[in-house]
Amino acid sequence: MYPLYTVAGSARELGRQHGEQAAEKICRFLDFLASSLKRSSSQVAETALKFELLFQRDCPHLLDEIQGLSEGAGISFAEALALQLRGELGQLPEGGCTSFAIGPTGTANRELIIGQNSDNPPEMQECSYMLKLQPADCPEILMWTFGGMIGYHGLNAQGVAHFANSLGGGPKWKFALAHYPLKRLFLEQTTLDDVMRVMNSVPVCSNGNYMLCGHGGEFADVELTSDGPRRLPSPAEGFLVHANHYLCTEFACDENFRHSLPDSFSRQSRLEQLIRDKWGSITVEDVKTFLSDHDHHPLGICRHRHSGEVHAMLGPTGYTVASLIAEPSAGRIHVSAGNPCEEHYATYQFG
Repeated sequence: MYPLYTVAGSARELGRQHGEQAAEKICRFLDFLASSLKRSSSQVAETALKFELLFQRDCPHLLDEIQGLSEGAGISFAEALALQLRGELGQLPEGGCTSFAIGPTGTANRELIIGQNSDNPPEMQECSYMLKLQPADCPEILMWTFGGMIGYHGLNAQGVAHFANSLGGGPKWKFALAHYPLKRLFLEQTTLDDVMRVMNSVPVCSNGNYMLCGHGGEFADVELTSDGPRRLPSPAEGFLVHANHYLCTEFACDENFRHSLPDSFSRQSRLEQLIRDKWGSITVEDVKTFLSDHDHHPLGICRHRHSGEVHAMLGPTGYTVASLIAEPSAGRIHVSAGNPCEEHYATYQFG
């Protein structure tokens, strides 16, 4: 299971406590980041500082937390800032993922279930942990994250949650805020409408999909691009699934599909079918089974390390380093540290 680090207080205190507890994983992720970008740590930090003005414009309060993170982990402010940018420092592609939201009419207890399998390079598993934040001025937050990132997948005590997917192709990269601080801003909101307001007001540099929910079982899927958000229509079936290709009418085209992970389409259709087959009686245990599915192994919903012909075709596209299932109304999240078919889910909750 992933370790849980709990932090509380002002923004500076949140960062400092986070840095102290996760220092080893933070340094490990910094080394991986520099290696992936084929740059020295000083070069990575220098590039990161170019984004500081965007943080000052869109989320200045997070800079205090990043400063605290640098103090707690014993790294420079620029290095702490670089952690919040990840692959955007070199416009590197992200891994795959399969996310879902199952509305109340589909579950046994009539409460929404939302989450994803997160597919990433294996180094991410070594840098990962759970982070519980108890800020002084916004809802308590539970997130799965890694290496000092102050914004990633999770939920808050008000029932707001988000999970995410990379997208192939689409509008071009531009100089704007990275997705990761935006993920944190989402978890500081109290309603889904508030999340949408943030999404509509803060430009981002690249493209990604967001599976979102708010209090009371409302949910949505938004493909957020460098040209702005595209919210998908409300689902007639009462659930949403998203892998790594566009579903919105504007960008769901062959040109973008050619830039999408080839297994994205089979993961999408397989998870949709699994949900339909149990509709109306789905439990968390059922979802664990869905997310452990090996149809098209090794590149199924439960994605495994691959070699041979698959590796030659796709390259090192990552495997499932975490499986995440949230029950926002109950204030808890179940997380497997690695492939869910092999690892037990640990449960983390508020209170």
